[in-house]
Amino acid sequence: MPSVYESAKSQYASLGIDTDAALATLAAIPISLHCWQGDDVTGFENLDGGALGGGLAATGNYPGKARNPDELRADLDKSLSLIPGKNRVNLHALYAETAGKKVDRDQLTPEHFSRWIDWSKNRKIALDFNPSFFSHPLAAAGFTLSSADQSTRQFWINHAIACRTIAEAMGKAQGTTCITNHWIPDGYKDIPADREAPRARLIQSLDDIFSHPIDPALNKDALEGKLFGIGVESYTVGSHEFYLSYALTRKKLLTLDAGHYHPTESIADKISALMLFLPEILLHVSRPVRWDSDHVVILDDELRSIGREIVAQKGFASRIHIGLDYFDASINRIAAWVIGTRNMQKALLLGLLDPVEKLRAAEGEGDYTTRLALQEEAKSLPFGAVWGQFCEQMNVPRGGAWLAEVKGYERSVLANRR
Repeated sequence: MPSVYESAKSQYASLGIDTDAALATLAAIPISLHCWQGDDVTGFENLDGGALGGGLAATGNYPGKARNPDELRADLDKSLSLIPGKNRVNLHALYAETAGKKVDRDQLTPEHFSRWIDWSKNRKIALDFNPSFFSHPLAAAGFTLSSADQSTRQFWINHAIACRTIAEAMGKAQGTTCITNHWIPDGYKDIPADREAPRARLIQSLDDIFSHPIDPALNKDALEGKLFGIGVESYTVGSHEFYLSYALTRKKLLTLDAGHYHPTESIADKISALMLFLPEILLHVSRPVRWDSDHVVILDDELRSIGREIVAQKGFASRIHIGLDYFDASINRIAAWVIGTRNMQKALLLGLLDPVEKLRAAEGEGDYTTRLALQEEAKSLPFGAVWGQFCEQMNVPRGGAWLAEVKGYERSVLANRR
């Protein structure tokens, strides 16, 4: 009697789909896990204040959040052991380790991330990076790189330059390019009198930052726009249109965050349009609920559409960098990583198991009846058996078996954190 996977493989083959090839492709697509899920975007720097700012908010008080870098790395280790594939980890600058000394963000160096670099090398995990333009006294007025105050603006320019140097060091140590994402929360709560001036200052700041040479083989820069945020409901300096124009003219990556657009917009639809003009893009995959609320990614229609767009076009998967961006403090934080990452992988696999060639052939012939029929038939094929095979190949629990390990880790490790 054939195994469950062999039976599923045969059914997919009837539509011209090679499941073994799909699994090999999936294994080669890394997803960058965001470190800030593990500690609710607290970070480990030693600055006065410490309240989460920039319109960011982590809701919930589930016990056991990471209190120091070693705990965060241990939690990431546990999460990665339950997630198939070869993935990455995405760091923010406020996760520097300064040995108890006060080191402001414009003074950060690769040495302050040496333990992260050593950890990633030991585990053969590549790192990505982000400057942190929030939760800082010089961000309290609501403006950083677009500030009208020259000294404030220069501080943040220096911070970004320092971060690109750190990212370059990460890229060199890991032997693969580090993706550095730049997001700023700048904007106005109420209607501004001058929309142009902050954007003109932002252009100058970014040009200053990128005038400092960095080896593009070791670091690539991405720019992330946003529709609005808490405290900047009326005007966001770094809008989608602004960064799209900047990325096109300065040859940078554009970041699409699933929560940074109008609720009726789909970033899946934007991918093919942008890939015709941009060599690469960065995705921050999140789940907005009425606003950019950064809920844990679920396998909903939007995620499935995103996954399909990444893998349906030849060459897209190698030009699209995938990172997660959410932080839920109301549930077990390790489970949040595992659920979100596995769902992103499932969305990619569903795309790889789509009968794309037959669908395109029908579409090209104007046979939309066949196109619709095939799209619907594919939904009932035994995807779960193929996913289970992938988990077994990657030596991680299949199905919901991973949850027992998370619960055990919660009892033995997280419960001891107070």
